[in-house]
Amino acid sequence: MLPERLRGYMNRDTVIGGVLMVAGVLLFLPGLQPNASQLWQAALVPAAALLTYGTYRVGTSNEGRAV
Repeated sequence: MLPERLRGYMNRDTVIGGVLMVAGVLLFLPGLQPNASQLWQAALVPAAALLTYGTYRVGTSNEGRAV
């Protein structure tokens, strides 16, 4: 359970966005190595998509103007 002061910040969109951002960063790391195979280089495209969508989810999770 989250402490009472954090419950307002950790809504469903924020948590999903955070998980997508972490997954995107972890998928990015092997592809950034200098001797990365073509498979890992091709994984950079879905990694960028996950990172972008996760950032969008976190940025639009609160009411009002997007961050």
